Amino acid sequence: MDQLPVRIFTTLAELAAEAAEDASTVLLAAIAARGRARAILATGNSQDLFLEKLTQRSGIDWSRVELFHMDEYLGMPVTHPASFRRYLKQRVFDRVHPGAARCIEGDALEPLKAMRDYAAQLAAAPVDLCCLGIGENGHLAFNDPPVADFADPEIIKLVKLDEKCRWQQVGEGHFPNIDAVPAYAITLTIPTLCRVGRMIAVVPEKRKAHAVKASLEGPVVSACPGSFLRRQAHAILYLDTDSASLLSR
Repeated sequence: MDQLPVRIFTTLAELAAEAAEDASTVLLAAIAARGRARAILATGNSQDLFLEKLTQRSGIDWSRVELFHMDEYLGMPVTHPASFRRYLKQRVFDRVHPGAARCIEGDALEPLKAMRDYAAQLAAAPVDLCCLGIGENGHLAFNDPPVADFADPEIIKLVKLDEKCRWQQVGEGHFPNIDAVPAYAITLTIPTLCRVGRMIAVVPEKRKAHAVKASLEGPVVSACPGSFLRRQAHAILYLDTDSASLLSR
């Protein structure tokens, strides 16, 4: 049975503002209950305005918030313009100065050790919030269809990127051509993303319409990882009229 609430907004600005309010409510409740909050954040062009609105929310004591991110290219230095660590540093960490900013080191000297250390940090306590998107191929984080596993036993894993995923990175302007896009990445697994108190999926833009339709109206299968959100009662999907434009209902 589908359990995913879906909200559709006329403009991206309205979507971003409402999703940011939802996210801030989760963080504030966790801080009030336990004195701290822990959250996983996504990156990418579709998250820009949402993260801007979230970092502008008043009342959040960010010194009590521990932030994680969900994926990074293998071998990618933080200085590279396409680095997801760099993205979050510029758009979130440098703006709100969280109590802790945990990042996947794509260019670590020992990537497997770095992954184990990151998994241990993430598993040290419950995570209150995961803010994510859905890729053009339906991926969640870098769990592309060929490697998506709804029962994945790992917290984090090394994956080969799907060609459609790599073309998305070119289309978003992060790389000049597909040959420049790394072939491998490190990603949190789908069960890890879902093992949180609240999931907020921010999925605007026309280019996401096919993935949204497959996620909501197709079967729940790993060929469209986003479809798994329909089994998450603690998730909510935020769409705009562009990303919802192909829905039949």
